[in-house]
Amino acid sequence: MQFRLSLAVVLAAVTTAMSASGQQPWTADRRYGEGIGIRTGDVELHPGVSGEFGYDSNYFQRSPDEGPVSALRLRVTPSFSLSTIGAQRREAAGLGEPPKVNFRTGLYVSYNELFGSSEVSAQRHFAAGADLKLDVMPERPWGFDAYGNLVRTVEPNNQGQADYFFDRDALSVGAGINWRPGGGLFEWRLGYELRYNFFERPNFNNLTNAQHVINTRGRWRFLPRTALIYDAEYAFIRYLVGPTPHNSGDRLQARLGLNGLVSNHFALLAMGGWAQSYYIPTGVDQARNYDGFVAHAELKWFLIPQLTLEPTAAPVGLSSIAVGYIRQYDNSYLGDFQRSDKGYVNFEYFIGGTVLLSMQGDYTHISYPTSFDTNGQLAPSFGENRAHIQLYGEYRVSDTIGINSTLGYDANLTKNRVPTNSLDRVCSRRFSTCDQTWFSRFRAWIGARWFM
Repeated sequence: MQFRLSLAVVLAAVTTAMSASGQQPWTADRRYGEGIGIRTGDVELHPGVSGEFGYDSNYFQRSPDEGPVSALRLRVTPSFSLSTIGAQRREAAGLGEPPKVNFRTGLYVSYNELFGSSEVSAQRHFAAGADLKLDVMPERPWGFDAYGNLVRTVEPNNQGQADYFFDRDALSVGAGINWRPGGGLFEWRLGYELRYNFFERPNFNNLTNAQHVINTRGRWRFLPRTALIYDAEYAFIRYLVGPTPHNSGDRLQARLGLNGLVSNHFALLAMGGWAQSYYIPTGVDQARNYDGFVAHAELKWFLIPQLTLEPTAAPVGLSSIAVGYIRQYDNSYLGDFQRSDKGYVNFEYFIGGTVLLSMQGDYTHISYPTSFDTNGQLAPSFGENRAHIQLYGEYRVSDTIGINSTLGYDANLTKNRVPTNSLDRVCSRRFSTCDQTWFSRFRAWIGARWFM
């Protein structure tokens, strides 16, 4: 019996709950999704609903040798968000003093109906997400914030066997204290976050884990449009369900960098630092630890000049082109950790509140260290290359109705083989216990949505 453990290879345990994976652009980024809203007192309501019909060339992410299966898909997504009124409405109403409390909450539920073979049509499912963010005493010398995110993701295996789906729920909750002396020229935050990743299927319960994270970040704006930035975190990673071949442990990361407008058209972000892990060997297993450089660099060009780096809700703030590079280390579900080197390009264009275009593309090399199975057998290190492209366009017929289309391509370009038993890490070709990891997948959607 085969199933795609290779999908779990790229599932980082540090999953952020509101990841854009599997979400439409307007649920992943509210700048795209929300309209003017409905105001009741100091609160804005933003209801919406979307319908899309699409094609998926390889729903189960199978390699060419495994027989890819295509599918037609129908997706219906109602959504709702609630927040205190934004800066633009406050200025229009002449409310000069910032509020003592800002909050924002949102919810979406996505129903997916699939058409094709009986194998495909049995995959109908619900996905969902919710979030909440609270900021007490913003723009004051001392403040407090709290947040929570929850996302349910459905991830089938390459054989279409429900018992081996990677369906999972990612929960993240946290809180922090903010210090802003000097009118906000200097900011510092100290906080705590719980990240809980629950795998719904019994065959993958041993991947369920919790991470307790102590984090901090700071910013010193030493020039009007340039700031020195810093972030660090210490995480306690614990697998909760046994038996499991995965090692619990701790991780430490710290980065220092610069963020600023080089001119009214160009912005530069450059951060570098160090990450180190401290995994604890379990049973016959031996731990492998990461000790290396981490970085994030990005150059962004704004089509329309910007006067400040501060976030803005204005549509013109979306029009930009960015290129960047990220090196990071993550906890892994195959071996102890994975290191990724990603180059990316993003394009966003939103003019006149009518035409919205966006493009996201990246190419990532993922490296895995040597590891051991439950019998102490050594599995060699290996790497893989992944590509992702998404194009999104929307034409807004009115202030509340948009017609949109999404095109996407994903691929694992490296021909690796991984074990088909989650308790083993070494392939045995003699007993056909290896699974093929490479695949390519094309997706296309056309739809319409109503939003406020």
